[in-house]
Amino acid sequence: MLDQFSRTQLLFGAQGMEKLRRSRVAVFGIGGVGGYTVEALVRSGIGALDLIDDDRVCLTNLNRQLHATRKTVGHYKVDAALERIHDINPACSVRTYKTFYMPDTQDQFDFSVYDYVVDAIDTVKGKLALVEAARNAGRPIICSMGAGNKTDPSAFRVADIYQTSVCPLARVMRTECRKRGIPHLKVVYSTEQPVRPLEDPSISCRSHCICPPGARKCTVRRDIPGSTAFVPSVVGLIIAGEVVKDLLQQN
Repeated sequence: MLDQFSRTQLLFGAQGMEKLRRSRVAVFGIGGVGGYTVEALVRSGIGALDLIDDDRVCLTNLNRQLHATRKTVGHYKVDAALERIHDINPACSVRTYKTFYMPDTQDQFDFSVYDYVVDAIDTVKGKLALVEAARNAGRPIICSMGAGNKTDPSAFRVADIYQTSVCPLARVMRTECRKRGIPHLKVVYSTEQPVRPLEDPSISCRSHCICPPGARKCTVRRDIPGSTAFVPSVVGLIIAGEVVKDLLQQN
């Protein structure tokens, strides 16, 4: 029967689509990268999603984040994403968590129920906690390395963390994974040297913060990265493609 996934079924077959429909994927961080990952997973027929992010949409998110519009500024990102998901596929089961994932909040999540885990968060401590939680539960995970301060979407690669180069975040993650005895970790990283953001006080979030009330301030970061519309989106779509491919190959 013809339905919204018929064109995808021409590539993956009926059994493949059923496997995707029965899969639950957790996406930690639904900003520039994670938002596009969620979009592609929903449009691919993933049947259940957990969205984890405590942030609200800020005006400065409109340049790159899929669910960020003038209408959603000030809304929780997970709420904006939930509405968009159900506009695309009302049958998709979605659980939202307004949670900043770190070691002290990881007990809220049962990783054994996930068929796949996506790490699209920014902090090294949170990423490592996610990797270890997924590993302990025997669940596959893919991690986004640095997408900020990049301008070349063609420079992104899928690799094991120990095969990465150039990316400063990947370098830190390699060291920390080695310390923890983590033998493998699939990541998406860039071979592009990061661009140093301009120092322009007239558009600095540090001097002109416009984050919605109650939002986690980006000004607490050591550096506020520059970003584009066409880099985080590409990373998110690459990740979604890897998730779908791996799910279809699972027994």
